[in-house]
Amino acid sequence: MVRTLNNIMIDKTNKPSKLQSWILASRPRTLPAALVPVMVGSALAIYHGIFFPAYSIVALLCSILIQIGTNFTNDLYDYLKGTDTEERKGPLRVLASGLISVKEMKWGIFLVFFTAFLLGLYLVYSVGIMILWIGIFSIIAGLAYTAGPFPLAYNGLGDLFVFIFFGIVGTVGTYYLHAQQFTSLAFLISLPVGALITNILIVNNYRDIEEDKTAGKNTLAVLLGREFSRYEYVFFILVSFFIPFLLHFKYDFNIWIFLPYITLPIAITLVKMIYALTGTQLNKTLELSAKFSAIYGLLLSIGIIL
Repeated sequence: MVRTLNNIMIDKTNKPSKLQSWILASRPRTLPAALVPVMVGSALAIYHGIFFPAYSIVALLCSILIQIGTNFTNDLYDYLKGTDTEERKGPLRVLASGLISVKEMKWGIFLVFFTAFLLGLYLVYSVGIMILWIGIFSIIAGLAYTAGPFPLAYNGLGDLFVFIFFGIVGTVGTYYLHAQQFTSLAFLISLPVGALITNILIVNNYRDIEEDKTAGKNTLAVLLGREFSRYEYVFFILVSFFIPFLLHFKYDFNIWIFLPYITLPIAITLVKMIYALTGTQLNKTLELSAKFSAIYGLLLSIGIIL
């Protein structure tokens, strides 16, 4: 059997090295979910003239590590619960393929989250105790996504988790590092970030609806169906394009705030794909959704600064 991920061919005679296996487990294509919130939150800090580069750099490292730790945890517990098998439609999972053992993955999860915690202590020392609580809750949420007595992803709460922690918490938390306050404006700019990152998960769950249903993984797609998932996906795209309008007319940002509208052709393509494609074809939609969130986030950040 041959599987492909990130241009690495995997079969019984050509297995990747241990390092390559850990890179696969980190799911590099999901990492824009860690980058975009920090980028947008930092852009707002620059706009207000209160930007401290070291804070954003450390926040980005912590965000990436928490994303990777969440991915590791997801890989482990989806495997233990029987959700991930070699027949899955999505990209290769390292435990199901025998590339990394359960014991190794448990150690990997511990080391990644512990490193994020240690790095976060710099921000706690520099900014205050609020950052400690944000960091702790983010790590707990990353673990609780698929682990624990009430795994969020298995109980229809995965979409909400991603929207809150990779959208609102990541963006508003980054801005808080610089401003030491929470504002309605920071909350507003976090909404398109959370919306488009959540859309990555929506495509994933939409693609895997049958397998998840069989495995007892009650994602929102399983609970509410394919039609709901398509509506949810389109709704979040509409939200992302409505926010620059509010920023311009309510908060007096200049015309550059409409830079994200350049991505409209990508958005239209994605809507067509979510309605037209099925099965493994949706892997293309998943990849483009991740790129879309990153491009939109970059353009929004530039628009805020200018």
